[in-house]
Amino acid sequence: MANEEQQQAWAAQGIDWVDHAAIFEAVLAPFADAVLQAADIGRGARVLDIGCGSGTLLHRAAALGAVPFGVDISEPMVQAARRRVPGATVALGDAQTLALRPATGEAFDRIISRFGVMFFEDPVAAFANIRNAAAPGAQLTFVCWREGDNPMFTLGVDILADRLETPPAAADPDAPGPLAFGNAERVRAILADAGWRDVDVAAFDGVCDFGIDGSDGVEERLSLILANTTGRQARAELPERLGADGWAAVIEELRDELRRRRVDGVVKFPGRTWVVTAVNPG
Repeated sequence: MANEEQQQAWAAQGIDWVDHAAIFEAVLAPFADAVLQAADIGRGARVLDIGCGSGTLLHRAAALGAVPFGVDISEPMVQAARRRVPGATVALGDAQTLALRPATGEAFDRIISRFGVMFFEDPVAAFANIRNAAAPGAQLTFVCWREGDNPMFTLGVDILADRLETPPAAADPDAPGPLAFGNAERVRAILADAGWRDVDVAAFDGVCDFGIDGSDGVEERLSLILANTTGRQARAELPERLGADGWAAVIEELRDELRRRRVDGVVKFPGRTWVVTAVNPG
């Protein structure tokens, strides 16, 4: 998918992400923690968050005393990040091509991302552009989904996909998308070709726990399923084709499946990722 198409896609999807930002933040908290621990952000550090979304890492970087900057391709999420972290500078654009240094021209000490770097049309060009905004010795730290079984993309989604006349095609593992960096060797090669050094790709398994504020997580997981690509297609297609009662029956079937898959009374499952670090040699 070309970056122009990514921008169009995220203009729509970003609205759903903003609407469910609290769920995303809670479910993905272990992975945000992993990024920040590996990044070792000090007070006064200039930090750039790539694919900053609605501002989770920007907020936490600011709390650590850093000077936060963010960039995202989705206008709804940029607006949400600006509201959440008024002291941050948040730019709307594609980090592959956008001039990332602020008007002062000062470089960044830390560059971070939580699931925000897998969508570039040309990832080598993107990470070279990002490196151009990094100070000598600056560290890049991001988390991305690992290849193999990740229930985040399958649990409950198949119930909707089975009812679509034309379900979303299986993703090309090298195409821009959430699973594009699943292969560790590909990630290492991309970063090396972009000029980064001391690349480390470490497996990290966190728990995606949908039990928020004492809930069993069924409604929270259902909300995120309906907000993803398959869910949005189902919302557009199935109520008209199946009728209100038929659509309601599908939703109830989905709830039943999620209830069956609860662990200790809560919807939760492993999230298999890579935590990646690299250094700008200067």
